[in-house]
Amino acid sequence: MKIVGSHAGLYTAPDGATHQALEDVTLMRALPNMVVLVPCDSIESEKMALAMTADQRPNYIRLARGPSPVLTTAQTPFTIGPAYVFREGNDVTLLANGTMTYQALVAAEMLAKDGISAEVIHVPTVKPLDGDTIIKSAKKTGAVVTVEEGQINGGLGGAIAELLGENLPTPLKRIGMKDEFGQSAKEPEELLKHYGLDAMHIALAAHDLIDKKR
Repeated sequence: MKIVGSHAGLYTAPDGATHQALEDVTLMRALPNMVVLVPCDSIESEKMALAMTADQRPNYIRLARGPSPVLTTAQTPFTIGPAYVFREGNDVTLLANGTMTYQALVAAEMLAKDGISAEVIHVPTVKPLDGDTIIKSAKKTGAVVTVEEGQINGGLGGAIAELLGENLPTPLKRIGMKDEFGQSAKEPEELLKHYGLDAMHIALAAHDLIDKKR
């Protein structure tokens, strides 16, 4: 069984809340044996589709409807399971997937100007989660920010909180939709800013978490 969820996240801004799937990762994570995939761009989406056909487990992939930045190339690796370090750093770990991986990379550039070294890890497979890569980074930086274009309750942020809580308690900030529905806007960027999902808000959250860590 392979399930493709469209209209995920806030990039269907003009269509409003009825066309913005924000709970899908949370719901699909709860299904036994379900593989949950969240690509960061169109190129990775194609690679995921091919990987899904070869995987014997039930798979779910979430896709945004509107155009979004392309981060990867044909040579960028992808297999079901691993998380990928897109940028190395020492002060804070930014964990993201979907369209938020781009925002995390922009936030890392902002933080670098402030003398903060942010490690950006793209987590395309939410379930099963690559605990080894995530814990290794958390041990190094001592502070973790998760960023997702969906509900933080049970989504990527929930999965990371469970992982760290059971294996490596670490200062954690979850960025995402906080138990609320979306709304209409002319452009997706308006909604990202409104809900605190843009690069600036990610950078501010990282600053706050690092201050608390110190």
